[in-house]
Amino acid sequence: MAVALLSVGLLGLLVFLLGANVSRERRSVTVTQHEAEADPKSALRRAIRAHGNCIEYVPMLSLMILALGLRLPLLPGWIAGLMLAAVASRYIHAVGILTGGSVHEANALKKIGAAGTYLTGALLSVILIIRALALF
Repeated sequence: MAVALLSVGLLGLLVFLLGANVSRERRSVTVTQHEAEADPKSALRRAIRAHGNCIEYVPMLSLMILALGLRLPLLPGWIAGLMLAAVASRYIHAVGILTGGSVHEANALKKIGAAGTYLTGALLSVILIIRALALF
């Protein structure tokens, strides 16, 4: 359960750090906010996209991690590793968006973070389905 709580705590921290970054970027805009948001290379647009993308995946990952943590208080090491890999994937993806050029351009960090998110999310989903079917 400790790894599940740590994972969810780290995911929550990411959401709030990225949100605070959006606020910081909004205060530093020297052109109109609308122009900065429209420019795919602006720091504000990248901050907004990183936060938005995080919000798209973190709630479901958190729910799945907590559900597994509650169901399996003594997590097998590979499931704990999977949870931490999901967290790392979200951090890597956020860094990829924030440090990349345009929000429309792919870069290695975005690709690694996205692939890691899809893979770990799908595996966590399958584990939950298998655990649920075992209860019938």
